[in-house]
Amino acid sequence: MTEQRDNKAWLEALRPPLDEDALGDLRAIILRGLRAALSSRIDTDLNAVTEDFAQDALLKILDGIESFRGESKFTTWAQKIAINVAFTELRRRRWKDISLQDIVETDEGDEYTPALLTDPDAFPELSVEQRNVMEIVDNLIEEELTERQRTAMLAVLQGGMPLEEVAARLGTNRNALYKLMHDARQRLQKRLLETSGLSHEEVIALFEEK
Repeated sequence: MTEQRDNKAWLEALRPPLDEDALGDLRAIILRGLRAALSSRIDTDLNAVTEDFAQDALLKILDGIESFRGESKFTTWAQKIAINVAFTELRRRRWKDISLQDIVETDEGDEYTPALLTDPDAFPELSVEQRNVMEIVDNLIEEELTERQRTAMLAVLQGGMPLEEVAARLGTNRNALYKLMHDARQRLQKRLLETSGLSHEEVIALFEEK
């Protein structure tokens, strides 16, 4: 059974010189939480996977211990960090063997845009006006965006790839990628207004109609 500690005791024990017993207790708490949180997400080797996540989480917790403000129980704060570490790693592993090219190309090697924009037949309930707007946006994505902008937007919007992963694949960082996509959206909105006479807000309203 792990020793009961209040927040002050945890902080004192986990600051240098590190109390190994406290570290072991925290590890046990984190492992229990991770196994409960990930049991429905991981089919095999749950114990081995959570051991790895717990080790990474402990390092992050110790590195950031001075950021703990005491607004919750220390163990609750530590568990949140551990869960975030685990989910981030699971997302990274999901995309490990998938390339950006896999996302932005069809099986025939042609680039494509999100199905919401390119396959109006998949949405028979759409009005003629909505279909026309979808076709315009489809053409604008193809003609108005740079290859890098198009790749980034398709990876995030069509493929669902996390921003951090797309940024790494493109050799950039999250902030630069966010600006790249922001500029792409601004470009699309400007050209959409010029082409169709519809503002971004009017397009949203069009597709929100019952």
